[in-house]
Amino acid sequence: MKVAIGADHAGFELKQALIPYLEQQGHLALDLGTHSQEPTDYPDYAEAVANALLRKQAERGILICGSGVGASVAANKIPGIRAGLCHDSYSAHQGVEHDNMNILVLGAWVIGSELAREFVSRFLQANFSGEERHLRRLNKIRELELRYLAKQKKEE
Repeated sequence: MKVAIGADHAGFELKQALIPYLEQQGHLALDLGTHSQEPTDYPDYAEAVANALLRKQAERGILICGSGVGASVAANKIPGIRAGLCHDSYSAHQGVEHDNMNILVLGAWVIGSELAREFVSRFLQANFSGEERHLRRLNKIRELELRYLAKQKKEE
């Protein structure tokens, strides 16, 4: 699977540790930065990873910042993105199975590389169930996105 991965400076080291792991597991990692520990802004990487998914350059995405919260908030502002901040293995797979989560968000200051690898594995091995109740809920999320996008457009 092709996986877009991005991190700000706080997540740089964890991103660097995950890329070889992804490749060892047979995945192709699309590294979207950052490429150093020089201070950066997590919304830039959230947008880059999200765009890679929306443009079909990758099938799933991984975002990393200090806590994971900021990257999750930023990514979820982009219609069509379902980013989940996960600090446990259950959420990492359940988010895909029930919510069709397409970006796994990790907090580098919260978890270590061993847990991150476990969560990444669970995330990438999971498949959306396609059950009617989950499809219904995803349709409601899409309707929310469209309704608020239309409202914003009217107000402009």
